[in-house]
Parts: sequence; C-alpha cells; structure tokens
Amino acid sequence: MSKRFDLSGKVALVTGASSGLGAHFARCLTGAGAAVVLAARRADRLASLQAELSQQGATVSAVDLDVQSGTSIAAALDAAGPLDIVVNNAGISIVKPALQMPEEDWDAVVNTNLRGAWLVAQGAAKRWVADKRPGAIVNIASILGLRTIGQVAPYNASKAGLIHLTRALAMEWARHDIRVNAICPGYIETEMNGPFWKTPGGQRLIERIPQRRIGQPEHLDGALLLLASEAGSFMTGSVVTVDGGHTVNSL
Repeated sequence: MSKRFDLSGKVALVTGASSGLGAHFARCLTGAGAAVVLAARRADRLASLQAELSQQGATVSAVDLDVQSGTSIAAALDAAGPLDIVVNNAGISIVKPALQMPEEDWDAVVNTNLRGAWLVAQGAAKRWVADKRPGAIVNIASILGLRTIGQVAPYNASKAGLIHLTRALAMEWARHDIRVNAICPGYIETEMNGPFWKTPGGQRLIERIPQRRIGQPEHLDGALLLLASEAGSFMTGSVVTVDGGHTVNSL
C-alpha cells in the first residue's frame, strides 16, 4: 500500500459499525493500519466484530452510540478519545408510499441519516478545534441523494441533505484543517439485501446499471481510503460516486 494511503497511527470512529457497510468499513480501515472505534447500538454485534478484528492484530474498541440522541453522541465521543477520522455511516430506511408515511417514520429516518450525522460531525469538529488537531470526516450518502426512487421519500431527502451538509461543513471548517467529504454508493450487496438481487425485480434493477453488475462492499474501499488518508489531503467538499455508472445512465 502506498504510504499516502497508510493510516498507521490514526484513530477512526465508524458509526453504524455493527453490520453491513459499517462493519466492512471498520475492516477496511484496520487493514490500512488505523485503530478503529466501533460505534452502534447493538452491543453484541460490536463485541463480535471487535473480537474478530482484535484476533487479526488490529487495535479496536467499541462504544455504545444512538445517533438519534445528542447525549449518546457526546458520551460516545468522550469515550472514544482523540480521533483523526470519522466515518458517518449510521443510516436507516423505511419503505412506504409518501402518502402513507407517518410523521414518526419520517422523523426516524431523517433524525438518523441527517441530524445524527450532523451531530456526530459537529461533536468531533468541536473537539478537533479545541485541541488544534486536523480531522477528516467521511459522510456515507447515497446515489438516492442525487437521483430518486419511489417509496423512500425521507431517505431520498435525508441523503440529499447530507450531501449538501457535507459541502457546507467543508466550506466552514477548511480553515481549521478539517476535511469533510462524502461517498455516494450505488446499489451495494450486503447481508440484508443479498437475496433481493437474485429475484426478478433485483435482476431488472441490475440491468439498469451500465456495468450490469451489483456493487460489492470492497468497491467502496478506494474512495474511503482516499478521503480518509493523506492521499486526499487537498480534497474537501467532494462527493465521490461509486455506482457502476448508475447515475449517468440514460433517462
């Protein structure tokens, strides 16, 4: 690995680390040499991942984190200690037609995907500014913040908001040597959605991707390491799309 992508000596917090992409990001970052703080609500899943990575020689800790709670975020950041990198990955989606979307479902999605990311970013940045430390924030957005599909209106809105929040924070915090960037994954196969891609509906979606294949978690590694490392030191406010060309297909 190029030294510019080497994260040895760095400490990274990954939210939503108990499963899916969050767990994969933790593996990727430890593979690049970073010490990782796993953060999520499911303590049992965090303990299992922590044990797995520790057995591989990684430096890993875990903190309880509910991104819908400002109190929980502050406690998690205090418990994590000094950080260099934050990966804002925690996110949920609720699938319902917009006309039938209850207020509480809207709030749950937006408070997790947008408000939670904002509070984690702000909390980390306040600590970096106070300590006069540089920092890197990588927000995990989505191509659904750039384009849209039906029945996930709050998810679409929250990810579009996260993209614009990324740019706003990058502009304000650049003078503090804090970089804020985002990754917009396309359709990525995970343990939760894996069976869907084998159905007729899943196959039809894959046919709309110019590369005619579904993404794998490791396809996001290059973007993550670029934005988290010295290799991306002149990048802030960038939104990196990793989607097999999905967002540039013809309408």
